Amino acid sequence: MHDCISITGLGSVSPLGIAQAEIWKHYTENTHGFHANTIHNKNVYTAPLSEKAAAAVTALRNSNSKYKNLDNSVLYAILASRIAIENAGWDTEKDFGINIGSSRGATSLFEKYHQDFLQNEHAQTLSSPTTTLGNISSWVAHDLQTTGPQISHSITCSTALHALLNGIAWLQSGMASTFLVGGSEAPLTPFTIAQMQALHIYAKKETEYPCLSLDLEKKRNTMILGEGAASICLEKGEKQHALAKIRGIGYATEILKHNTSISAEGICFEKSMRMALQGHSPEEVDAIVLHAPGTIKGDLAEYQAIKKIFCNKMPSLTTNKWKIGHTFGASGMLSVELAILMIQQQQFISIPYLEKENTPQQLKKILVNAVGFGGNAVSVLLCKD
Repeated sequence: MHDCISITGLGSVSPLGIAQAEIWKHYTENTHGFHANTIHNKNVYTAPLSEKAAAAVTALRNSNSKYKNLDNSVLYAILASRIAIENAGWDTEKDFGINIGSSRGATSLFEKYHQDFLQNEHAQTLSSPTTTLGNISSWVAHDLQTTGPQISHSITCSTALHALLNGIAWLQSGMASTFLVGGSEAPLTPFTIAQMQALHIYAKKETEYPCLSLDLEKKRNTMILGEGAASICLEKGEKQHALAKIRGIGYATEILKHNTSISAEGICFEKSMRMALQGHSPEEVDAIVLHAPGTIKGDLAEYQAIKKIFCNKMPSLTTNKWKIGHTFGASGMLSVELAILMIQQQQFISIPYLEKENTPQQLKKILVNAVGFGGNAVSVLLCKD
């Protein structure tokens, strides 16, 4: 990286809540946000928004007639972004850029409009503009009244961290001085869950901890879908009021061998982490927030890549998917949120069903990983100073 990038604002909506104090409280408890729901006549685990977060979404939808026809993925992004810029103290005169991505976009609306088309043989008027990926950043920009660049994209499950990379590129190029980046996902729909079940990676068994993310001894796949959004405010340079500072970024893509899998050695993870750590010794890293979706092969591949880099001096390892599930395109930014909170609170969040690791004496440098189908990995090094 050419310059330090400061994170000056943070906002999210998720199964953990919507207020930072509430979210941190949930992180310090050994509970999860999974609920058994009947979806398409099947009983499945999902991680929906908390009651307070869901109520905030309903209030937002009812606050403006234009918002009544928007997908939840857009509304989640608007709420998270409002919180983030308030947290950063930005105003609309900044004309900041926006890059908020989503793996799937307006999933619920797309399924609804397509079903209506099959039944009635015609498309509804708003079926196109409300189901495009660009819909997310455009509506966030409208809501925040900024006229800066508006970008949306899908790079599957690493989407949010690719948005972060893109925002940094804009800042370092001098084309912008402030950028809002993040990810949003509302995938708790019948077709989406059926797709994950067809891959044989979705959790089936009812247990105390349904998603065994980072449990390398598990004998079954335990991925569970969650929903939510997270946004952060980026500013170029060293800012005294920064929540955390980005000191390294890395990315790598494997040559596609299968539509969904990455190599058993986690080659893309190894490359992205090495790039992010350029100029930093691996021994300086206090903790890693893993992508770890709760699948047998996915969790193990990432762990193998970490072992190659850190050898006998492993940082403390954690993830939030055992608690909130896999939020697809939003997951990387929700992992960044966990890292920021741990840096601020100087408290490591461990995983209750794993053997307790040595608690790090300090949390000054935390690495965050994300990867998408086919091996699109991103790593970000967050620092306290």
